[in-house]
Amino acid sequence: MHLAFDIFQGIGVAAAVGIRPFLPALAAGGLAAGDVEIHFNHTDYSFLQGAPFLLGMAVGAILLLAVELRAPRRLEGRAPLGLLVAAASIALGALFFAGSLCRGHYTVWPGYLGGAACALVGIAATRPLFARVRGRLQQSDAVALPLYAEITAVVFAALSIVAPPVGPIGLAALLWLLIAGRGRGEQKYAGLRILR
Repeated sequence: MHLAFDIFQGIGVAAAVGIRPFLPALAAGGLAAGDVEIHFNHTDYSFLQGAPFLLGMAVGAILLLAVELRAPRRLEGRAPLGLLVAAASIALGALFFAGSLCRGHYTVWPGYLGGAACALVGIAATRPLFARVRGRLQQSDAVALPLYAEITAVVFAALSIVAPPVGPIGLAALLWLLIAGRGRGEQKYAGLRILR
């Protein structure tokens, strides 16, 4: 049962950092530092709950929010900054999933693969969604979108830690969003071909 819960926590945190990288990582590291249903004490991943890491995540969250409030397009698509943030999400997802396995003394390499995959699902499901929503909102309303994204990701990460079954449920919801979003994109493309 412990292995299942460790996997569920890893899935949830990795998927949450796919939505937004830094604030969910800060929340997960803070909960680990407080020994709230997760910890990395006496493992190679103890840095995930250390003050330097937590400070780095806080600074990253502030910088990301500042950039997104000033120039949200710089994070969309294949923009260099967007790719850098995606890489950070994948790396953090892999580390937290591996750390979750390591604390239970299980083999960690599946955590790297699983964490990267869960973070990728979070990225692929939410980036196009946020871009579509941003496009439909007036600029004054779109300013709040990054805050909603941060809150969603932090709540998802925290719930995945205190109630581990939330992790795979949230991942399933992200997969549904991803599939539904692709279906909408294909319908739009088919409509454009008809208009030609």
